[in-house]
Amino acid sequence: MNLELTDEQTFLRDAARDALSRVKTIALAREALEDPAVLPDLWPTACEAGWAGLLVSEERGGAGLSAFDAMLVMTEAGRVLAGVALLAHLPASALLDAAAWERVEAVAEGDLRACFVAARPPTDLDERWSVEPAAGSVRLDAPLLAADGTLRGSVAWVPDAPGAGVYVVVAVSEVDGAAVAVAVDAGADGVSVKPATRYDATRSLGHVTFDGAAGTVLDGVREEQIERAWYLAQTLIAAESLGAVETALAVSVAYAKERFTFGRAIGSYQAVKHSLTEVLRLRENTYALMLYAGWAYEDGPDEFALAASAARTAGGHALDYASRTMISVHGGIGATWEHDAPLFFRRAQLSRRLLGGVGDAADRVAGELLRAA
Repeated sequence: MNLELTDEQTFLRDAARDALSRVKTIALAREALEDPAVLPDLWPTACEAGWAGLLVSEERGGAGLSAFDAMLVMTEAGRVLAGVALLAHLPASALLDAAAWERVEAVAEGDLRACFVAARPPTDLDERWSVEPAAGSVRLDAPLLAADGTLRGSVAWVPDAPGAGVYVVVAVSEVDGAAVAVAVDAGADGVSVKPATRYDATRSLGHVTFDGAAGTVLDGVREEQIERAWYLAQTLIAAESLGAVETALAVSVAYAKERFTFGRAIGSYQAVKHSLTEVLRLRENTYALMLYAGWAYEDGPDEFALAASAARTAGGHALDYASRTMISVHGGIGATWEHDAPLFFRRAQLSRRLLGGVGDAADRVAGELLRAA
């Protein structure tokens, strides 16, 4: 198997890196801790680059690319802590494309930004479709699709919810208890979104509530496809974390070479070398699992849940360790607001907790392996 990037994938990665380099996203991330309004709107950049339609088929106006191509873009976004609203848009666009939704071309163009209001699929520990609570650790039931076609329920901490034009909601049908995907206009009666900000100001979040909102069930979208969208979101977070790890490692290695103490570069000391080597090992592990997830999405659907969950677990651990190492290698300055290291630490802690979190992903890995055994 050839694991090298194709020429097209290399071009996509380099183009994404170039587009995101035009905005000083890391510097603005620091300013956003005081005033979130300073963050730039990167959605026009995403639309111009064609990222909004990455996973939409060509016949419906998209690029028709693979999940791994989307991961490459997310890696570049994570590298510079860019708050591009793709984490929720891409899984939602894939479901809208599968249903041949009437306005999917507008979604592919980026004129209509979609948001995946996810629910966690059943596990061996919890047979419900469940969602994040606004507070506490007890998960709530997914929104309910009543017999009259209206939605009721709340989902907290939804990535990229503020400002979206259409929500693709995972709900449970009151009629037969099956999971369904429902498209709901953001401006529909009974839809409310409360923006939420936590310690990473670059991540747009919202608490979404449906109180009798009318929506359109995406006919033809099976439960397996809804589950696939959930795991796709897991891989996108993993890819984003991978990019942040690569920046943290590069900055830390550069500093370890130029900072001298007792007449020696600090990178020559065993404790520093071993820490940075461990970051590199975790990076390589995450990248390998990302390749596995990209393959499974296209060619091994039975393994995609395992591959995506493994990548999410590895990526979350890698970024947590890399951000802590970045702080410790830089010493006193690394723990202050004068340095970028705390920004990566904040991103690590929030990313670890979204969409079920790395703990849930690790449980899923264990469950899938035991099921296969």
